[in-house]
Amino acid sequence: MTLLMPVAILTFEGYNELDSLIALGILNRIDDKDWRVAIATPAAAVTSMNGVVIEQMSTLEEAVEADAVIIGSGIATREVVENPSIMDVLRRLDPARQLIAAQCSGALVLARLGLLDDIPACTDLTTKPWVIAAGVEVLNQPFFALDNIATAGGCLASQYLAAWVITRLRGREDAEGALHYVAPVGEKEQYIERAWRNITPYLPPAKDHQIDLPH
Repeated sequence: MTLLMPVAILTFEGYNELDSLIALGILNRIDDKDWRVAIATPAAAVTSMNGVVIEQMSTLEEAVEADAVIIGSGIATREVVENPSIMDVLRRLDPARQLIAAQCSGALVLARLGLLDDIPACTDLTTKPWVIAAGVEVLNQPFFALDNIATAGGCLASQYLAAWVITRLRGREDAEGALHYVAPVGEKEQYIERAWRNITPYLPPAKDHQIDLPH
C-alpha cells in the first residue's frame, strides 16, 4: 500500500548532496507523526556527484502525489530531462493540487515540463544557460515563487525552499522553528531574518501563509 507523504525530494543519479540533504534535514525538524519527508529516486539507490550512495525512500510514482515536491539538482540533470521513463512520471506534477519547487538545475526539469511558462526562475550559474535556452527568464537572486511554484539558485538557497514549503503547509511558526534549529549559534536571528527577507515577498496574502491543498 502506498504511504502518502507531505513532502518528497526528487533525487537522481549524480545528485548534489547539499541540494537534497539540507532540505531533508530542515524539513524533518517538524515533529509530527503525520509529517513524512522522503527522498524519492528512480532506482533502488543513487550515487551523488561526490560518491555518496543513498537508498530509495520513495518511488517517483509515489512522490508525484505528495503535497509538496522538491526537484533536486545534480550533474546529470540534462540526462534526466531526456529520459522518457522519468519525465513521463513527472508530467503528473500539478501546481493546482500541490506545491512544486526546484533547486538549482531542477529548474531545467520544470522548464522542460512546461511548468515555467511565463514564470521566471532561479537556478545555479552552471545551469543558467540551459534554462535560458529552454525559454525561461533566469533571475539574479536566490529564491522566487509564484503561487504554488518555487525555484532556488545556489546550494545554500535550499534553506529557503525548505522554509517556504513548511510555511505554506504548516505556517510561519513551524518554519521559523526549523530554521532556528539549524542556524549557526550566535547568528540565529540574522539567519532567520535573511530567510524571511527572501521568502516573504512570494508568500500568498493568507493567514500564516498556509495553504489548503485539494486531494
